[in-house]
Order: sequence, then C-alpha cells, then structure tokens
Amino acid sequence: MLIGLAFAIASMIGNAGAGLLQSAAADETTSRRPLALRPLYLVGLLVDGLAWACTVVALRHLPVFAVQAILGGAIALTALASWAIYGVHLRIRDRLAVTACVLGLATIAASAQDEPPQPLTGVTVLVLYSAVAVLAVAAIAVWRLAAAWPLSLIAGLGFGGTSLAVRALQLPPGVEADVVSLAAQPATYLIVLFWVIGITTYSRALVVGSLPSVTAVFATTEVLAPGLIGIVLLGDRIRDGWLLPFGVGLVVAIVGVVVLAGAPVPAPGRRRRRRHVR
Repeated sequence: MLIGLAFAIASMIGNAGAGLLQSAAADETTSRRPLALRPLYLVGLLVDGLAWACTVVALRHLPVFAVQAILGGAIALTALASWAIYGVHLRIRDRLAVTACVLGLATIAASAQDEPPQPLTGVTVLVLYSAVAVLAVAAIAVWRLAAAWPLSLIAGLGFGGTSLAVRALQLPPGVEADVVSLAAQPATYLIVLFWVIGITTYSRALVVGSLPSVTAVFATTEVLAPGLIGIVLLGDRIRDGWLLPFGVGLVVAIVGVVVLAGAPVPAPGRRRRRRHVR
C-alpha cells in the first residue's frame, strides 16, 4: 500500500512538472518551429514518461480509484505553479473550482475498495477497443477548435484508458514482466493506443488553452472515467458506507470542471514569467 502511495504521489508531481514544461513550449510554438520540435516539449515528454512509469507501479498496488484521484492533485500544483511562475490570473471562482476538484477527487479516492481487478472479458475488450476508435474520431473532429476543453476531455479519457489497461494486465505470480505474456494480452495494445490519443490531444490543448483550466478538465476526467468504468468492467468496488460520499465527491468534482472549462484563456503576453512590482 505504501509503495503504491509513494509512486502515485511521485507521478502526480511528475505530471504537474511535465505540464508546465509542455505549456512553456506551447507558448513559443511557431509555424517554423512546431511544438514537437521544441526542446522543452521533448523534456516534458520525458518527464511525462517517467511519471507514467510511476503510475504503472502504483496501479499494481492500489485500485484505479485511489491512484487516479491522487494524480488529480496535479490540478492544485499546476494552478499554483502557473500563478507563481507564469503569472496566469486565477479568478476567485477559478480558485474555488480548483479547490472543489481537489476535495471531490480526494473523496472519490477515499471511497475506493482495495481489491484485485477481474480479468478482461471478451465484452470488455470490445468496449475498450470501441472506445479507442470513438476517441480517435472525436480527436480529429475537435482538433481545429479554438476551445481547449474538448481536447482536454479527450486527453483525460485517453490517459484514463491507459490506467484501466494497466490495471487489467494479468501477470503470472512472482513475475514482474514477461514479454510473451504481455504480448498475448489485448490490454497491452490498449495501453499504447490510449496513450497516443492522450498525449496528442493534451499537447494540442496546451496550445489553445491555459494550463490551469486544461489540467483541471484533463485530470478530473482522467480520474472519473476510469474510476467509474473500473467499477463496471474490472470489478472495482466502493467501500461499504461510502456510496453517499462518493456521489457527493463526484458532483463537486464535476462542478469544478465545468467552471474551469469556461475560464478565459490568457493572452500570450500574460503567460510569461511574473515580475515583482514594488
């Protein structure tokens, strides 16, 4: 349990750091130097990869609910760092929305029952691969929109899908990694497909939106979607007596996301480093 908690927290910090790096790269993107060629973006991808590796370890020790809700703490870290480093203005309602997201996600995490996941059934595999196809089509449809929240939503669903697939992997007892057994499982390929959708739409969202609002929609979706799907498809359960707190946390987190999704996007000049005024 402690190992999973430690790796989940490390992943949360890594996700927040990667988001800051990728957002800084997005601010400097031009037609001659696209985002994919920016050094900060590439470093952000590396940090993102390390954070994802921590998530994989955490998911082998904790249920999807708990891990994803801890990752949702990146909302608060990102908002604070964006204000301190880049001077991104947060309205009072935005600050309250960030608080609502964090409190709601923490309640959802506390409601999770720690149990091993069930193996994927044929129906579950079909549902997840269908979800990949739907997300891919949706990503293409919203790619050129000026609003960031649809892209953030799809990114959250994409990375949430990777968590579900990792959680569903069935490894032989005493074996941490076996290439043959991994290659034989549909969940392995789902991890790759969901990850590609998640990273591409998240990167695009950072180009058209502000980091705090993008992170809030992305992180909360990444928590809620796999958590709910895990209950239905992987046998994850809500702790006895925690159904009401779970419902309250769900509503509070969703309200926070709706508010942050409507937050105004700061002009490029307002995303630069803060200057202290005497």
